[in-house]
Amino acid sequence: MPSRIALLIPLLASMPLPALSAGLPTAEDPSRGQGNGILQTIQNYGYDIVMLVALLVVSSMFVGVAYHAYTRYSEIHTGRATWGQFGLTVAVGALLLVVGIWMLTKATGVL
Repeated sequence: MPSRIALLIPLLASMPLPALSAGLPTAEDPSRGQGNGILQTIQNYGYDIVMLVALLVVSSMFVGVAYHAYTRYSEIHTGRATWGQFGLTVAVGALLLVVGIWMLTKATGVL
């Protein structure tokens, strides 16, 4: 008897189970809405993708400025840099971030 049960276990495990799709999330609409047709919907998804890439660019710019400021700060303690150079690094980095965000905002506005 136990050998028959042992033979049925792989058979039962390989049988398909009914899919329970009630708990699955639905696809989100693009931020600009569905649109009037498939082409406009694809363009709206493309806009969202471009906005995500712009966000990644600004994030990488921020990480780069923060890394450069940190290395300049560490150079102060070894005597290779001054507090004025650190302040200039932070000020120029902040200006670059503002210009980068402004340019990406203008660029995504074209879409």
